[in-house]
Amino acid sequence: MTAPSLREKLQGLYFGDDERARMFRYGLIVFDLATIAVFLVSSYAYNAWWIIALDLAVAILLIVEFSARLYVEPERGRFLRSFVTIADLVVIASLLLAYFVENLGFLRIARAVRLLRSYHLLRDLRAESAWFRRNEDIIQRTVNLGVFIFLVTSVVYVTQHVVNPEIANYVDALYFTITTLTTTGFGDITLIGPAGRLLSVVIMFVGVGLFLRLLQAVFRPSKVRFECPACGLFMHDIDAIHCKHCGRLLHIPTEGAS
Repeated sequence: MTAPSLREKLQGLYFGDDERARMFRYGLIVFDLATIAVFLVSSYAYNAWWIIALDLAVAILLIVEFSARLYVEPERGRFLRSFVTIADLVVIASLLLAYFVENLGFLRIARAVRLLRSYHLLRDLRAESAWFRRNEDIIQRTVNLGVFIFLVTSVVYVTQHVVNPEIANYVDALYFTITTLTTTGFGDITLIGPAGRLLSVVIMFVGVGLFLRLLQAVFRPSKVRFECPACGLFMHDIDAIHCKHCGRLLHIPTEGAS
């Protein structure tokens, strides 16, 4: 029996079902969070000499991880056309060009889209955590809202901190984003120029929509995910016996929770 090749080993880590593969994928989530943390730190010291070196180090790590994923991906064309892949390539390019142009490293926040979006990670969480299965909708919508807030806050900071004295750091941009998203609008911080006003409109329209979807998931009656074999309806009441769409008798697995 021949030893597995490097590609087979990496495929086992990215797509496998064993404990080591699950820990590897959780490690990737920690890695993505670390790249976000690097940006948050750099927003307070963007003129420091070590920021460029840190950006290059992060870029090298992202290139290595991206190359590994591309190497093991069975459908490379589809992988290269995906939104997450394009976002990663933009992030890498912005980090490598940070020395020559205004730092576009805020786009690394787009890597947060990978959080809880991987099919394998979702499968792991569903299998290992009854709490996650009960609250999957709330968790996913919270992540969607969180990613939107971080991404838009980053855009606000990068586009305004040079020209707007009211946006001195990332916290100022976050404060503006939250007050705009919740339509509180204290008015102590405003964005400058037509582009700033348009960005405020986007925050209000998109952000409020995501926020309402989160509230809907929190306060609506609990649902369970189970595909009806007759009509394909996927969401049912937690105590459902029949499919409300076609009436077929359902056999939804339960864990004794009321």
